[in-house]
Amino acid sequence: MAIDLRSDTVTKPSQAMRDAIASAPVGDDVYGDDPTVNSLEERVAAMFGKEAALFSPTGSLANQLGIRSLVAPGEELLAETNSHIVRAELGAAAVFSGITTRTWPAKNGLLKAADALEIARPNSGPYLVSTTAIAVENTHNFGGGTVQPISEIAALKKGADEIGIALHLDGARIWNAHVASGVAFSEYGKYFDTVSVCLSKGLGAPVGSLILGSKEMIARTRVWRKRYGGGMRQIGILAAAGHYALDHNISRLVEDHARAKKIALALAAIDSSLIDPATVETNIVGLDLANFAFSASDFAASCKEKGLWISALGTKYARLVTHLDFDDAQTDEAIEILKRCLKA
Repeated sequence: MAIDLRSDTVTKPSQAMRDAIASAPVGDDVYGDDPTVNSLEERVAAMFGKEAALFSPTGSLANQLGIRSLVAPGEELLAETNSHIVRAELGAAAVFSGITTRTWPAKNGLLKAADALEIARPNSGPYLVSTTAIAVENTHNFGGGTVQPISEIAALKKGADEIGIALHLDGARIWNAHVASGVAFSEYGKYFDTVSVCLSKGLGAPVGSLILGSKEMIARTRVWRKRYGGGMRQIGILAAAGHYALDHNISRLVEDHARAKKIALALAAIDSSLIDPATVETNIVGLDLANFAFSASDFAASCKEKGLWISALGTKYARLVTHLDFDDAQTDEAIEILKRCLKA
């Protein structure tokens, strides 16, 4: 059987999670009648110190609901150049919310508050687009799973408050950030007006994200979720998987992080230009193939032929993501395949 490290979204529900799904009490969530969804929303909101939460089928939709609640049509969102919102949501902020997005670059996606605040243009009058919100991704996917420094997040919040700009957290992998840094979920939550979290990446649920915020914001967002086609009916079966994931799959993320680090160390020993192991803080290993003759897509194809699936996300950039269906024996096997393909 192939080893699949394309993403941490490829995991399968365990039997225990399937049992939880099968026995979940359900109701019609569009009417607000699903008790399992309601309890999940209350639980996650409380974890992050927020008043309310809303279940979303996808992380991209959760992000877009957060953005729509903060930025009016014709206004501007700031985000890091390689953030998921900019690079991997297919222009959704422009299509659905009618807003513009402007970016700043950051090495490995790591936030420097001053860089983001420097380009902000609040209340710009009739000639320039006004900045209304700034988005931060933690951990940063295309930055290699890097964890945003809480000191920079705090500095961004202070500066944003001074100029009247809201903050959105794309926390799809905030669980990994918490485990790697020890920063409490509530500590992250207090700096942001809206927070999106995903249950189907590191935590292994089959489906589901949530958007968190104030009660008033979530009430408005519920309407937008319906407009976007995201209202669903008896989804307690999905929320039950989320409850199980929160109960069982957060603390074990340290295992994914350790396996990613082991891979990074092994590959850096072959060629230090491939990756700096010090940058591997969580479960994502990004490989820079600039010094190799083959492209990332050719490298990924070679690995696949030998039983290892990885992602080519640029001409010379490949990515591996460890997850709960990937164990120590497979780690060793993956390292050997990677070594053979790099030396081919």
